[in-house]
Amino acid sequence: MSRQKSGARREQIVRMAASDGLANVEDLSARLGVTPSTIRRDLALLTAQGKLARTYGGALSLEPHPEASLRQRLGEAYDAKRAIAAWAARQIVPGENVLLDGGSTTTALAQELTSFTNLSVTTTALTALDVLAEAENIEVIVLGGRLRIISQSFVGPLTEASLERMSFDRAFMGADGVRVDRGINEKDLEQTRLKELMMGRADHVYVLAHGAKLGQGPFHAWAVMPPRWTLVTDDSAPPAEVRRFEDKGIEVVLVPAIQASAD
Repeated sequence: MSRQKSGARREQIVRMAASDGLANVEDLSARLGVTPSTIRRDLALLTAQGKLARTYGGALSLEPHPEASLRQRLGEAYDAKRAIAAWAARQIVPGENVLLDGGSTTTALAQELTSFTNLSVTTTALTALDVLAEAENIEVIVLGGRLRIISQSFVGPLTEASLERMSFDRAFMGADGVRVDRGINEKDLEQTRLKELMMGRADHVYVLAHGAKLGQGPFHAWAVMPPRWTLVTDDSAPPAEVRRFEDKGIEVVLVPAIQASAD
């Protein structure tokens, strides 16, 4: 198991413990597709790092999962996000109208788009706007509204109203977590409502989420998914979680994160 995959797995264990309150060795083993002994070693390390407290048969979250700022998330799973963004960019055809959600992976996608020509990009994200502001051959449209500082993106009724007169060839969505039974997880209800509206305006919907986010729901706001959509993740994704999505007929794309370091 590579160091990168081990790190992503441990990040997911912390998220699971925060979401469920208590992380059980056997349950973690089944959900993450590794042996119980591997999970026990992970829990021992996370406990030593002060991220969890050991209990009989598992570990306990020390505090509810906080919402990380976008600035904090930009450095997480960097290679995986770059690889996912590179794959997503290859799906876009010149002349299309593309919608970018807020988030660190969609920001990485915006960076991939700077060399495009004959493209229209609409976004709710300040970070994507900053990246694309000097891309002379891209039309950039911003869905304004109330700025949510922690996520550096716009939400609210003004943002939603902007969508009513628009449609898109492709929408690329971010997520704090994504579950096959509930959809996209976010901290804020306005965010999840906006995501549903955005996905409803696009012909093709892609959720860009690195492996540690699969099966996670650290918060209590959910965006219901459209009938057809594609989950794009990296090869650190737990096989058991990937199977859950595939068993429901959801297309899953596994991108080798290691490729990003060689780009």
